[in-house]
Amino acid sequence: MNTCYLLLGGNLGDKEQNLKQAIDLLEQKLGSTSKKSSIFITAAWGNEHQPEFYNQAISIKTILSATELLKTVLETEEQLGRKRTNDKWQERIIDIDILFYNNEVLDLPELKIPHPFIQERKFVLVPMNEIAGEMVHPIFGKTITTLLSECKDKLEVKIKS
Repeated sequence: MNTCYLLLGGNLGDKEQNLKQAIDLLEQKLGSTSKKSSIFITAAWGNEHQPEFYNQAISIKTILSATELLKTVLETEEQLGRKRTNDKWQERIIDIDILFYNNEVLDLPELKIPHPFIQERKFVLVPMNEIAGEMVHPIFGKTITTLLSECKDKLEVKIKS
């Protein structure tokens, strides 16, 4: 069984419901989640002129390979109404990023694991810290907690009440 960590986010529609639907679909396709972070609210990153994002990190166990996982994640996004474009940092109903897959390091044209920007984004590190703070990043050799303490990102990440 493979353990993967995913970050779910979105800033369109019923954001909380979209996260819940994404988790439900992922559980149907992959297996049950073993950990779920709280939902966090963050201003948009990269393109600030759009609604705030809701983000949530989950840990899920699956028998799928990393590339099969990517295919399933992309299908799930599409099923929930995500329309992918080449434009980065745009509004979206749902976004599902693969952060970690076991302790593997993959550098494929379509898939990079660990996600290459984890260490730069508090909206990723804060939810990950809640569910896996002691996890060691396989490239940097630092825990998520340490990466969060070193992160230069100034965006406020607040827990949804």
